[in-house]
Amino acid sequence: MDWLWQDGRLRPVQEAWIDPADRGLLLGDGLFETMRASGGKVPLLHLHAARLAASAGELGIPLPYDLAELDRAARDVLARAGLADGAVRLTLTRGAGPRGLLPPEPCRPMLLLRALPMAGAAPAPANAATAAIPRNERSPLSRMKTLGCLDQILCLRAALAAGANEAILLNTQGDLACATSANLFLVKDGTFRTPDLASGVLPGITRGRLLAALPVEERPLRRDELLAADEAFLTNCLIGVRPLLSLDGQPIGTGQPGPATVRAARLLEAA
Repeated sequence: MDWLWQDGRLRPVQEAWIDPADRGLLLGDGLFETMRASGGKVPLLHLHAARLAASAGELGIPLPYDLAELDRAARDVLARAGLADGAVRLTLTRGAGPRGLLPPEPCRPMLLLRALPMAGAAPAPANAATAAIPRNERSPLSRMKTLGCLDQILCLRAALAAGANEAILLNTQGDLACATSANLFLVKDGTFRTPDLASGVLPGITRGRLLAALPVEERPLRRDELLAADEAFLTNCLIGVRPLLSLDGQPIGTGQPGPATVRAARLLEAA
């Protein structure tokens, strides 16, 4: 039986209940974290919880559980699901509210966690298309994991229709931002580079770990720099490091995973 943890208690998925007036359901008014589980726990939960708390604070959504309670919830839902390793999705909404945009004061947030097995194989290397929809780097939401992902969905669908398997998003200035659900790194002459947060980038957990482990240039990057790179890769918590081999049919470097990509992956595995 599939289980989840919702508002302080474990329950079968079939017994989960979302209020029809929940603002996460109606307005996308909420946040989420997708976390890698190992050994029956989420080792990097403190990093996810810190990012969640910062975003929730900016949005004015109270976080109803502290780190210790979230840790117990993650362990419990993994144990109930019979998973030592897998993915844990945390969803936080502002809760139910009246009709209209303005939220209720005070609000009663809804928080749930669900554990799922990881996909059987690592994703194939990325061959990407440049997205037509820009990422709004001027919005604070570009640096949060909000429930509204329709831009990314449209970009990925368009990429698949064009024969690619990923999309690279540019911001409103034409600078590189990210992939649909991953951060972007490129390597040129041995130097790691990644778009800075002001380019409209989510402060990814895996991105942050690489910034701490490697010398990386954070700055605005142009599409031409990606095409001229020696190699490139994407990162998030579930995929780790995913080689990016081409953009719009043009190979990046040799069109094969390079040594810097392998080095980054090994650093994360060792950690």
